[in-house]
Formats: sequence, structure tokens, C-alpha cells
Amino acid sequence: MDIFFEIHKNIPREGPGDNKFTKKAFLLLKDLSKKPLILDIGCGPGMQTIELAKNTEGKIIAIDTHEPFLKVLKGKTVAENLTGKIDVQKGSMFSLEFNKNTFDLIWSEGAIYIIGFGKRLKEWREYIKPRGYLVVSEISWLREDIPQEVKKFWESAYPEISDIKDNIAIIKKMGYLLVGHFTLPKSGWWNDYYNPLVERIKV
Repeated sequence: MDIFFEIHKNIPREGPGDNKFTKKAFLLLKDLSKKPLILDIGCGPGMQTIELAKNTEGKIIAIDTHEPFLKVLKGKTVAENLTGKIDVQKGSMFSLEFNKNTFDLIWSEGAIYIIGFGKRLKEWREYIKPRGYLVVSEISWLREDIPQEVKKFWESAYPEISDIKDNIAIIKKMGYLLVGHFTLPKSGWWNDYYNPLVERIKV
């Protein structure tokens, strides 16, 4: 993990995503409370946290276990004048320390795969208020003709990896009503994640 954090130091995001698509996902939540309480799980340095805060009148609790990421997010929160909206806390996605039915929305970009898609969908559900929402991004197969080397790597690194159809089936099995989904374009991987990561490794 020390190597992981060293490589990922000083890059905008800790996984794929894009502010445009954070906002796109948020706008799918048509009957969300006007002032929702939001939990951002595995927030990292918080690019998506800041974008969420700019698009809601509610409050966000952003959690991560890595102190340097939290420090970066705290700095961004001050710089963007969002200290009244974002509460940055050290916390683990493996054991959430909140009461049941607390949040109008749980958000997690690029982090749920670390602990397993189906398992956390089930566990996190109890922290969401009735008629609340869960928004996550999940690594998924997008085609059937997967190169063998790629398939071997991902099935070793993340045995739960599946395609979108199977992931939708898991969502429904865990008691959720799917209100929408979309696939990130290549730019969502490269602009704020792979390209800065490549530059970081070069340094």
C-alpha cells in the first residue's frame, strides 16, 4: 500500500471519473431531498466531493483512511469556501460507524471494488434512509471478446468482476431499484487519472 499511495500522490483523482459525469449521475436523483445528508465513501483527495457540494444545498460527510488525501480535501474545501457543506473525516469503508437510516445519499466513485460490489451494496443499504439513493461506479466488462492477458489480470486482481448485465442483476437482488446507469468514456479514465498517473510515475 505504501507503493500505491506514493504513486497516487498529488494526482487529481484516485480512480476513473470526471466532474461532468459526477454531475450527470447526481442529476438522475430526481426526488432527492432538497438538503440531503450525503456520505462520500473512499473520497480520496475529493474531486467528486467538491463537485457534489457545488450541486447540492445539503451537507457531505467525506471519509477515507489515508490522512494525506483528507488533508488535500480539507485544503480544497477551504479554497472553494465549502467548509459549511463538507465535513472531512477519517473513516473506513470496511466498517461504517453511523446509525442506520442516516443518509439521503451514499456516494462512492471508484472505490467499491476494493471491498466487493455485491457485499457492500448489501451492507451499505442499511445506512440509507427510506427512498434514499446509492451511487457507485464499478469496474465492469464492456465486451465479450476480452484479451486473455487482460482477463487473467482482472480475474486475479478482482475475482468479482462482471459485466453490466450481471451487475444490474446484483443491484436488484440486493433490494435496490435501479434509476439509471451509464458507462464512463475513455476521457473519464485518462484526463484526471491515467495521464496524471503516468506523469507521476515518470517523475
